[in-house]
Amino acid sequence: MPISGPSICLKNVSRHYGTVRAVDSVSLDIAAGSLVALVGLSGSGKSTLLKMINRLVEPSSGAISIGDEPIESVDSHILRRRIGYVFQNIGLFPHMTIARNIAIGLELAGDKDGHADRVAELLDLVELPQEMASRMPSQLSGGQQQRVGVARALATRPGLMLMDEPFGALDPVTRDNLTDQYKALHEKLGLTTIIVTHDMAEALYLADRILVMEGGQIKADATPAALLSGNVGEEAEALVAIPRAQAAHLIALSKPS
Repeated sequence: MPISGPSICLKNVSRHYGTVRAVDSVSLDIAAGSLVALVGLSGSGKSTLLKMINRLVEPSSGAISIGDEPIESVDSHILRRRIGYVFQNIGLFPHMTIARNIAIGLELAGDKDGHADRVAELLDLVELPQEMASRMPSQLSGGQQQRVGVARALATRPGLMLMDEPFGALDPVTRDNLTDQYKALHEKLGLTTIIVTHDMAEALYLADRILVMEGGQIKADATPAALLSGNVGEEAEALVAIPRAQAAHLIALSKPS
């Protein structure tokens, strides 16, 4: 049965580190089932905003709700079991098999039953061969390890996925393949997904809504089509100009001299 992803609401959310405002009074509503990209330069507040949703970072002020439930009303460790989290460095346990890596969230949630069927289901879902269940992480490529990371994040059937530069360390071909596969997975399972990325081209392709951050604030909030059409602010236009210039350069190279 498809998962029904929750809505998310942020009201005047801030995070301060001394005098530094990493996130500055952000208010935001994200509809259930959305695939939202957070983009911006390093230090713009993207990852901090993402981590506040699952309480890896606590807000200095403001309120965050998932569905109708304020996140502070739920113990942080229980909250995180309801949310899939995928990040660039993957974080697979090197001393555990792939099967155990995938099932670890189930074990921590108190599910002591055999997990072989669920592991097999998840390997199929992320398009990895079943024989990989008995391998160690060091025996897999970077792209395969990242697929395991996605499978592990989905093991407890969360409706919400938070992804922090999940494909940033991969080669371009593998990155494109995984982007395609995750987009299909998001739609198949009916997830709500928020993905942080530095790659505007990836955001334009993957997301149905893009939030451009600068200085801890959201400077643009638009669909990919609206961003490409312009008139959404200087910050967004500067980011969109990069893939636009790359595409123009490739077109020029393809023309006969």
